[in-house]
Amino acid sequence: MADSHAQGHDYHLVDPSYWPLIGAMSALVLAGGLIWFMHDGPPWILLIGTAGVLYTMFGWWRKVVHEATFEGHHTPTVQLGMRYGMSLFIASEVMFFVAWFWAYFNAALFPTEQMGGIFPPEGIETFDPWHLPLLNTLILLTSGTTVTWAHHAVVHGQQRQATQALLVTCLLGGFFTIVQGIEYAHAPFTFDGGIYGSTFFMATGFHGAHVLIGTVFLVVCLFRNMKGHFKPDHHFGFEAAAWYWHFVDVVWLFLFCGIYVWGAAPTAS
Repeated sequence: MADSHAQGHDYHLVDPSYWPLIGAMSALVLAGGLIWFMHDGPPWILLIGTAGVLYTMFGWWRKVVHEATFEGHHTPTVQLGMRYGMSLFIASEVMFFVAWFWAYFNAALFPTEQMGGIFPPEGIETFDPWHLPLLNTLILLTSGTTVTWAHHAVVHGQQRQATQALLVTCLLGGFFTIVQGIEYAHAPFTFDGGIYGSTFFMATGFHGAHVLIGTVFLVVCLFRNMKGHFKPDHHFGFEAAAWYWHFVDVVWLFLFCGIYVWGAAPTAS
């Protein structure tokens, strides 16, 4: 904070960094390796890209945490800008999922002759929405409650309660991923078996990836809270993770209602 006053303004002028370059190159290798792997290529390029992305996340986050917690660069003005940035990021994520919902509902509401004029197509056995999907819905809704509990504890300076609530939230996030993995293992249709499988796995799979990412965010916040990084008036890192987690919750509710419940009933054109 003293540095911000010495420089005469409350903004953070970041130092030159190699992390954006490393992150961009790692993401390129990851995307290329994934595409090649999906076309029967070797997995080692995908693994290298994944390792590079994880290394970037660890190193870059560590630097940002140090700037915020120990160097005092994240002034109220900087935090306001971060809130705008996180809001815009979540808005872009909403548009990302709109594309998958659009693909699904376009096929469901206007089934073509190639699909037999009905959706789900003939021969597709859908999941029972009141079994594993309902369990995962309850898990995510509960995790939304516990992350709100954690935020309330941080705001009121209750570090121990915040740690407990974050730990429960992380465990619930991991439990959700396990249940979804079990569901996928017993899926009666495949990704390349037609329009239903493609749209189903793209929508629910990308949501599952977001749950994994959100769980990583919250695990980082858990360890940061245990180290005493979060203060009642200075905890945007955790607040951003909580926003992201609530976004994941809301998307799942739309997936559950639209794809699992409504999509289980055949719709004729």
